[in-house]
Amino acid sequence: MIRDFVNKRVLLFATTTGYQIRSFGEAAEKLGVRLVLASDRCDRLEDPWWDQAIPVRYHDEAQSVETVIASAAGIHGVIAVGDRPTILAAHVGQALGLPANPPEAARASRNKRDSRVAFKAAGLPTPWFESVPADRDPEEVAAWVSYPCVLKPLALSGSRGVMRADDPASFVAAFHRLRRILESIDVRQERDVVHDEVLIESFVPGHEFAVEGLLHDGAFRALAIFDKPDPLDGPFFEETLYVTPSRAPEDVQERIIGAVATAAAALGLRHGPIHAECRVNDGRVFVLEVAGRPIGGLCARALRFTDSGGAAVSLEELLLRHAIGEDVSAFVRERAASGAMMIPIPHRGVFRGVRGVEDAQRVTGIEEVRVTAKPDALLVPLPEGRSYLGFIFARAGSPRGVERALRDAHARLEFVIEREIPVVSGT
Repeated sequence: MIRDFVNKRVLLFATTTGYQIRSFGEAAEKLGVRLVLASDRCDRLEDPWWDQAIPVRYHDEAQSVETVIASAAGIHGVIAVGDRPTILAAHVGQALGLPANPPEAARASRNKRDSRVAFKAAGLPTPWFESVPADRDPEEVAAWVSYPCVLKPLALSGSRGVMRADDPASFVAAFHRLRRILESIDVRQERDVVHDEVLIESFVPGHEFAVEGLLHDGAFRALAIFDKPDPLDGPFFEETLYVTPSRAPEDVQERIIGAVATAAAALGLRHGPIHAECRVNDGRVFVLEVAGRPIGGLCARALRFTDSGGAAVSLEELLLRHAIGEDVSAFVRERAASGAMMIPIPHRGVFRGVRGVEDAQRVTGIEEVRVTAKPDALLVPLPEGRSYLGFIFARAGSPRGVERALRDAHARLEFVIEREIPVVSGT
């Protein structure tokens, strides 16, 4: 096993926003690994680390690969945080001769339509699906789709823009709403033609799960299965609770792991972290997506791993060790049950603050209540929104205890959100 981390350098691809960069920085500092950031921020890290960020543009892959290759000497591994960076990370990994996913696989994993095609070809249960141009007449489309159905952007994450329609009227309304999201400034700035289409698929009822895994030279290993205790039936699909270990029967968990492994192979993914979402309906596992990156936001804090020595490591540390070539097979998820709540935004408005944090943190099992929304920021809920109010983390002797602690802590929080003042144009 590799233990000399001091001279190892890992290239981390990230966007200008994201909670995980600091967590990777802390893990790298603990190991002594030098973390090199490639990001579409201006030119350097916001946090006072020792590295200067390599500026990239995710819409210009060829030039960005050249920039990174010219700037990042002596790299031992690559990791991508977030969906957009996975494609560029794959290109750079390939160019450097490092273990990485093929670029075509990374691109397919980011495109929900291409993923559906790959899953269906691999024999996995797949909902009926069809993609249409975003400028299509929704009333025309509404006349031939089956209901209930779900409308999705092809490449947005965090359930942004995902809506259920139960009839032609709700379909037309959802289509117009999704079109406005795809035409928003932040989406158009990505300069990606993938945002010019809408995916329509049949609604799959059932319980939803998330799987965190790791690929090593094509071999898949599940690190954790998260239950999502709250029903996700629409009209929007805001995720809230993640709890592990799963309470699903062992045979169901085995089918979930098998389906995710098959889905990852169908996409062509081969190396690095995997985050997958799936639904189980009548014993069948419907893989919704498989991304070649770790779980998003701060949710990774719900996971810890130990080896035979008993020392706990974070998911970020585990991934850094794997990226530089260490055998991490001895690390397993800790025995305690754990989980996270992504605090939902109750309604649109200006965030003024939160009351009850200290009371929530006193709940048995709660490890941390982290409010990430900034004071005076405009809060936008799903389906238009793309962030949460914050996160709550818990550990307990059982998954039920974790869920109870998270719900109890959340109930003690009171968010002060004022109505935004409408802008009135003057003469």
